[in-house]
Amino acid sequence: MRNYSPDLTPPWKRSAPVPEVPAEPDLVVEEVSTGFCGAVIRCEAGTVTLEDRFGKHRVFPLEPRGFLLEGKVVTLVRPPSGAPAARSTRTASGSLAVPGARARVARAGRIYVEGRHDAELVEKVWGDDLRIEGVVVEYLEGIDDLPSIVDDFGPSADARLGVLVDHLVPGSKESRIAASVTDPHVLVVGHPYIDVWEAVKPSSLGIPVWPSVPHGQDWKTGVCRALRWPSNTGAAWQHILSRVTSYKDLEPALLGRVEELIDFVTAPH
Repeated sequence: MRNYSPDLTPPWKRSAPVPEVPAEPDLVVEEVSTGFCGAVIRCEAGTVTLEDRFGKHRVFPLEPRGFLLEGKVVTLVRPPSGAPAARSTRTASGSLAVPGARARVARAGRIYVEGRHDAELVEKVWGDDLRIEGVVVEYLEGIDDLPSIVDDFGPSADARLGVLVDHLVPGSKESRIAASVTDPHVLVVGHPYIDVWEAVKPSSLGIPVWPSVPHGQDWKTGVCRALRWPSNTGAAWQHILSRVTSYKDLEPALLGRVEELIDFVTAPH
């Protein structure tokens, strides 16, 4: 008969001492028992929260030899209290941060969005990226006159124009206006939401879903009424914007379109 050791501790927990590594934000590790790989987003007494590349969160205990760092077993420990927070290596849009980078001189190309709220949201999430690329975002207060606006801009291979449109769905007024712009140096894309407010994930605001507003009513006013928010839509927007900290708070239907516009405006001609 085979002899079994009374010590049932897994071998990787019985090996030689391993390094202790502070669970700083953005540190990417793998939990040994489940294989879950992700970046540290939070470390509290006795636990660490990881986020994988799909945005899924898992909470794990801070056990000895519980994680792999670059393929080697380590023990994660809580960062020293009072220590300065680690600087994130990524921008709010998820791009790699470039410490100390200066804003590039503005390109001739531009990105136009419909309204001020759209511009503020794009600035909050993509602002760092836009400054490095030298892309200026301007708002139009509506796109009813988009064809003439495009003509006035005078797009060219050296000055491309990207336009982000709200509620760009088949059969809408917005889709008909967008279709009328045929200049090859202009890219018009959009998201399906009635207003850019709706591109913010409800979970980031602590609500189950965005309310349905009857046709014919002002959508923002109806949303404020349904959620029992103050009727001041400007104040409501500031509340919404304050809950957006990164691309993770936005719907993919908006994320992809903004990234597409940045790529279009900055692509070599």
